[in-house]
This record gives sequence, C-alpha cells and structure tokens, in this order.
Amino acid sequence: MSNLLTTSDAILASARSLITSGGYNGFSYADIADAVGIRKASIHHHFPTKVDLVRTLVKQYRCDAESAVSSLEQNIQNPLDLLRTYADHWAQCIEDASRPFCVCALLASELPVLPPEVAAEVKAFFCFASNWLTSVMERGSKEEGLYLSNEPRVEAEAFMASVHGAMLSARAYGTPKVFATILAPTLTRLSTSVTH
Repeated sequence: MSNLLTTSDAILASARSLITSGGYNGFSYADIADAVGIRKASIHHHFPTKVDLVRTLVKQYRCDAESAVSSLEQNIQNPLDLLRTYADHWAQCIEDASRPFCVCALLASELPVLPPEVAAEVKAFFCFASNWLTSVMERGSKEEGLYLSNEPRVEAEAFMASVHGAMLSARAYGTPKVFATILAPTLTRLSTSVTH
C-alpha cells in the first residue's frame, strides 16, 4: 500500500514539474514514465486519464495551500506580517527553484483550453486564495495595521495579481530578485498611512 502511495506521489510530483516547465499540453504520460522510471500502464493504474491526474494534482495543491495558510494563521497574527510571509515564501521558492511558479497561476493562463474538470479545480484554488487574502485585508483594515485604498476584496485581488505577475516577470527576466522588487511597493503602500 505504501509503495502505491509513493508511486502516486512520484507521478504527481513529476506532473507538477512538467506542467511548470511546459503547461498542460506540454507533457504526456510517456514523459512521466521516463521521469519516474515506470511503465505508462502504471500511471494509468493510478490516474486513468490525464484529466484525472491534473485534477488530482490541482486539488492536492489547493489542500496543501489550505494547510499552509492554516499553519500561518496559527503562528502569525499581524495581517501585514501574513502578507509579507506569503510573499517571502514565493520569493524563496523562486530563488531556490523549488517551486519557481505557482502551478495554478500557470494553468490559469491556459484556462480556455483546459478540460472543464481541471478548470474547475484551478478556479477553486483562486477562490480559496482570494477569500483568504480578503480576510487578511479585512482584519488588517479593522486593526489599522493595513492601509487600504480600496475595498478588501479589491485589495486582495490586486495583491494576488501582483504576486502572480511578479512570478511571471521573474521568470521572463530569469532573475529571482525581480519578484521582491516588484512586490516591495505594494507592501509599502499597504503598510503606510496616507494622510490627506
């Protein structure tokens, strides 16, 4: 049983790496078989179709993000620190190339051509992230630790777009430091009271 789980995890890890490199249509089961060192039939045993595989991957990705956020919330109360930690997480992932790009952000760029089952999971991830960031913005505004120029939901969407856009720019320029450079003004704006 544990061997099956290990194989399944290896298949999912390989799929995530291949999607990050080339998108949904940029890999086949043959590519995973080569990377993991198993036969294609073994992949089909775990994930009968590519849709099953990627849908499971995205769902697992969201569950992992939910667990990470829950852990963050238990350890960090300050909303600005939560946003900084979230940004720092991605900065570190980009720097050490462990997770150089959010799988869901990459798949979102392919949404029109994704199978509906996969698209639904990608949208669910973004809804989760948006709802969490909105709750952080709301708390920060009430506690006066964050200074919002717009409604919390708008600020949350803008922050999420800044994070994903900064990932894209870091990837385009091939320079991890671009990520932090792009996000710095957003974090500064959110942490600075503007008096008129």
